[in-house]
Amino acid sequence: MENQESSLIYGRNAVTETLNSGREIDTVYVQKGASLGKIMALAKKNGAVIKEVSDERLTAMCGTPKHGGTAAEIASASYSTVEDILAAAQEKGKPPFIIIADEIEDPHNLGAIIRTAEAAGADGLIIPKRRSASLNATVFKTSAGAAAWLKVARVPNLVDTIKRLKENGVWVYGMEADGTPFDKADLSGAVALVIGSEGFGLGRLVRENCDMTLSLPMFGKVNSLNASVSAGILMYEVVKHRG
Repeated sequence: MENQESSLIYGRNAVTETLNSGREIDTVYVQKGASLGKIMALAKKNGAVIKEVSDERLTAMCGTPKHGGTAAEIASASYSTVEDILAAAQEKGKPPFIIIADEIEDPHNLGAIIRTAEAAGADGLIIPKRRSASLNATVFKTSAGAAAWLKVARVPNLVDTIKRLKENGVWVYGMEADGTPFDKADLSGAVALVIGSEGFGLGRLVRENCDMTLSLPMFGKVNSLNASVSAGILMYEVVKHRG
């Protein structure tokens, strides 16, 4: 069965047939302890994220205890590849402008970042497969449809991806409170902005692989901004430098 509001498929047959259909799936949820080897193998083959959850959690998600031990969240937009994003920049005849979301788990934040990135003319967004919101219905709605236009790549390892971008001449800037003031940086040329998670900022290895970290000035009593707001400010700083 399908929950139309959340794009959630549940039940063993429904999930199996959806995986076999080739339809893009974000996440497959399986009940802890359930015998679902075939579904897990199909999910892995399709590149979907697999999450083990309790029976209680699955029942709450599906709105019924008759879920058969599994559910699948359908992607509200198709994923691209990092190569697609680089190719999009090349087609424009401009240096790449890429946003990287490092474990942004709030779908509203991710949707807002996608909306601003598309408006600012970014070539694409990169998210990790694990510990990140995905292109679900909430993200799509919050992005005001921008998720249908902006290329979004989902990768298994952000650090490896950052290294690949640097090999392609992209300068990688992370956002951190103790970074260089953003107005002191030259953000022209090929740029990737890394936005850290809501609670913890950049992961250690991600930060270590950035070429530079940038900060925003804080003049009030609150010393931090929402991740999507910070991202928006820096995206338009990049737009200014790109002319």
